Amino acid sequence: MSSPIIAADRELRAKLCAIVTEKTGIQLPENKSTMIEGRLRKRIRAVGVPDIRTYLKMVFDDGHLQSELPHIIDVLTTNKTDFFREKAHFGFMEKHILPNHPATRSFKFWSAASSSGEEAYTAAMTFAEHAKRNPGFQYSILGTDISSTVVTKARQAVYTREELVDIPQSMQDQYMEMGHSSNGRELARIVQSLRDKVVFAQMNLTGPKYPVDRNMDVIFLRNVLIYFDEAMQKKVVSNIADHVRPGGYLFVGHSESAVVTDPRLTQCAAAAFRKEVQ
Repeated sequence: MSSPIIAADRELRAKLCAIVTEKTGIQLPENKSTMIEGRLRKRIRAVGVPDIRTYLKMVFDDGHLQSELPHIIDVLTTNKTDFFREKAHFGFMEKHILPNHPATRSFKFWSAASSSGEEAYTAAMTFAEHAKRNPGFQYSILGTDISSTVVTKARQAVYTREELVDIPQSMQDQYMEMGHSSNGRELARIVQSLRDKVVFAQMNLTGPKYPVDRNMDVIFLRNVLIYFDEAMQKKVVSNIADHVRPGGYLFVGHSESAVVTDPRLTQCAAAAFRKEVQ
């Protein structure tokens, strides 16, 4: 039988998870309690309290929920990403989408769960390479994420040598500026010409409306739907589809294809969908 203290702790954790789910749509079931506590420890150390029990008391009993909630969402929703993750998607764009894009208008790309920017900058490198072969090709990139922390990191565009491992060396030579941190660690920054092509913003995909153009040529919504329940998955896919230009494309994570049931979208490759009608 649980002690009253343990039961109270569990109740407060469940209350916290319910609030995060309400605000973000991300499901945080009881079986992820170890992960949740592990991530919350970052915030616990930052505010200088001794343990999760004291922290939860501070949040709920001492009136700090409103000020702490953005930080809680940050630590619970930050996910790892990589340059050229699921590389076949970028290959599909190179072979089947970019060559058919009319030269009369700029290509619009949206990384809708951009995390710390690797996906958006991978797209920028891909488009820059296409522009070399096709003078006059213009493009713009939007990256959005719910976490203010990763949006800030994406804007800085600074990465460790280890994080560059999946970028071809020729692209590293052209699109990365090498340097060192104050403690001597080797770092790289995306070159200014590519940074100028990318705009990052904080945005919640579970919100009712997206402040985004409705004529995107390609939207990447990869490896985020798996964190939502079925109803939220359908809502987000429908809302995202509203922002795809007819003839444009939506890409999801390879484990998420079955989630995409919007009748306007037709699957054309692995985890890739073309919007046929408005």
